[in-house]
Amino acid sequence: MSTPPQTGRLSTLAAAYIIARRDFVASLFSRSFIFFLLGPLFTLMVGGLAGGIGARVQQNVERPKLGIAMSEFDVIAMTRARHELAGKLGGAIPDLVEVKRLKPGESFDPAAAMRNPSANLGAIVSGTPAAPVLTGPPGRIENWQGQVELIAAEATGQGPTTYPAVTLGKLAQTTTADTRQGHVVTAQLGQVVLFLLTMLLAGMVLSNLVEEKGNKIIEVLAAAIALDAVFLGKLFSMLALSWAGLLVWGLFGGVIWFGGGHSLNDFPPPAVGWPLFLGLGVIYFSLAYLLLGSLFLTIGSIATTIREVQMWSMPISLLQILNFFFASYAVAKPGSVVELMAAIVPFSSPLTMIARAAQDPRLWTHALAIGWQVLCVALLVRIGARLFRTWVMKSGPQGSGGRRRWWHRPAAAVAGVADRALPG
Repeated sequence: MSTPPQTGRLSTLAAAYIIARRDFVASLFSRSFIFFLLGPLFTLMVGGLAGGIGARVQQNVERPKLGIAMSEFDVIAMTRARHELAGKLGGAIPDLVEVKRLKPGESFDPAAAMRNPSANLGAIVSGTPAAPVLTGPPGRIENWQGQVELIAAEATGQGPTTYPAVTLGKLAQTTTADTRQGHVVTAQLGQVVLFLLTMLLAGMVLSNLVEEKGNKIIEVLAAAIALDAVFLGKLFSMLALSWAGLLVWGLFGGVIWFGGGHSLNDFPPPAVGWPLFLGLGVIYFSLAYLLLGSLFLTIGSIATTIREVQMWSMPISLLQILNFFFASYAVAKPGSVVELMAAIVPFSSPLTMIARAAQDPRLWTHALAIGWQVLCVALLVRIGARLFRTWVMKSGPQGSGGRRRWWHRPAAAVAGVADRALPG
């Protein structure tokens, strides 16, 4: 007696694992993955060149100088006073450049001298050390008023002849204000890194699905297993591929960083400690990637051309930038309604919670946030699968008047041969 054919379907997780393994292996051993790994090298090269050029430009740009136009004796006295004060105050004292030594009774127009383009003058001091006159733009002369008064007092002998030594009383520990400020710095750094990595890597989901739509592969997979499993599998395969790239970049960068004598102590420690902070960073990056990737996956599934993909993905990217600004603003409002709302909105929640890990040592809030974000990922995947089935595959139950209702559950019956063929 022959055994009847098995017609049972794979579970959603089992089917998603098969799709994820298939896509991950195919992408990992492709030539494009090598170029994907080399991408940050070009970014670092361009950043290094831009930083070097910027530093060279800053070195070549002269800072504004303070011109002086007084009698010969007063010019010598003011120059000597400026030199003595510069030894104590350093860059706080502006550079003093001689504009003109005036003869007795000679008139002088500071405004005309300021119009000289080759002098690089920020202001001009004239008159006498006992009654100096500072001429220049309002903002500049207000900033330099105190320095000019010090130079004039030193030149007239009214300044201090000795400067008492200051004894430094160092605290054994940092103050509460220093600790709080350090937590804010770490929170902002964590948000920036999480946002940049998510925006950089989540776009891979789009190209992957658009390519398979063109080859009709997605329709073959959808005929064999549930679309929810297809979407989940593709999301997790791209997430695993991103983590493979991050692992390579992290190992390479870590060797350079720690080999150069640096350590995590160079940055202010987070409130939960570095091990938990890095662990939460892994979780929140994964969830942020899945949330944004599920949107991109939905766009790639219903778009028919690359042009449509670009038109749909740009508003999503702009909204994600707004979410980043929203989460960044919530950093300055810990415990407020603004932070609570930023933690509830799914796409800003990972950014907000990684900042909270740097500022607040409590962990139970992260358990709630992670559960909420996982639920949002599941809902977005389900909605994306229903939209794809209704708009692209033109399948699903008919509503009244012949209209399709995407919220109805589609027919689950598929050929048993497709169920048995996919795992092999």
